[in-house]
Amino acid sequence: MVLFAGVRDNRREGVGLGILEAVTVNSSQTPPGAQLPRPRLRPLRRRGVLPAAPLSESELPAVDTTVRPAEGRLLDIDTSLGREQLFVREKPGPDPLADTAVFLHGLAGSSSNWTDLGHLLGSRMRTVAVDLPGFGFTEPPEGFDYTHHAHAEIVIGLLEHLDAGELHLVGNSFGGAVAVEVAARRPDLVATLTLISPAVPDLRPSLRRISDGRLAVAYLPLIGARARRQLAATSARERVQRLIRLCFADPDSVPANRVEETVEEFVARDRLPWAVSALASTTHCLIRSWLLDPSLWSTLRRVEAPTLVVWGERDRVMSVRKARRTARELPRGRLLVLSRTGHVAQMERPSILARAVLGMCAAVRAEAW
Repeated sequence: MVLFAGVRDNRREGVGLGILEAVTVNSSQTPPGAQLPRPRLRPLRRRGVLPAAPLSESELPAVDTTVRPAEGRLLDIDTSLGREQLFVREKPGPDPLADTAVFLHGLAGSSSNWTDLGHLLGSRMRTVAVDLPGFGFTEPPEGFDYTHHAHAEIVIGLLEHLDAGELHLVGNSFGGAVAVEVAARRPDLVATLTLISPAVPDLRPSLRRISDGRLAVAYLPLIGARARRQLAATSARERVQRLIRLCFADPDSVPANRVEETVEEFVARDRLPWAVSALASTTHCLIRSWLLDPSLWSTLRRVEAPTLVVWGERDRVMSVRKARRTARELPRGRLLVLSRTGHVAQMERPSILARAVLGMCAAVRAEAW
């Protein structure tokens, strides 16, 4: 069942986070084809008020966690940094004129993070999931600086290469920060924007935000070398399990085959010479960007595209307390908060995410966003 809490104090709804001006959704998976209540679309921007985010009532396939990630390929693209190769996983969509959705993953993630959401949206649009430079199976360009600005240059090159007409950009965590930069720089390329727990400035010093406490000291003088040796000796399976415990509200809900697929990918990535340094460098650049002015907050204000902000109530990596400000900074932002959901809503709640993306697209076409 899906409940629309609407615009009110969600402490009454059991969220316990003060006023979240959003739609709060009971995250139990809805059966395929279930009729969902639809909120009124009201262009409210008064202080303390955000309009509700609509969920599409269109029939979608059932979530099938036995579907494997789409086969990937290396795509040659021209960018402002030169000619580069990106590893992408594509699904063609129902017809050649269908819209295109492009997915950008977060830190330690890859294009395979979008398998279930891509399968659902693939019934309505072409989907392209990207391995950002240094992640998955995309080798970083020589001299790549790993800032979200540099990643954005690569993604802009990809979007220009796709020449896809109506293009819907979806980013999770660090991929959300990259997506914001792309949308702000090139509004002509982005029809809609979906941000899932985007990596907005959040400097809380908490070990609960990282998958392994040793990461906090790995690059400190003297003690860092020992921590790095210990981390290097950690098996791929243990690293995957730690990430699942960090990113999912309910780690036990992750299907065993999805765990095995991720372990296989981690083992393959361990053979790539750039994998460890790319993650460390991107993490450092992200944290440094949080300290600079202008920060991502000011970039949000320059985004013209209709934007859906999605946050998990139990996100330990990026606090849900950042959700309200993120949506309010966006000129055309709306907010959807999912109960019993962590940092990777596209993996935990793919049905709701698919309906939210399609609901936004329908509202935009109806000039109701």
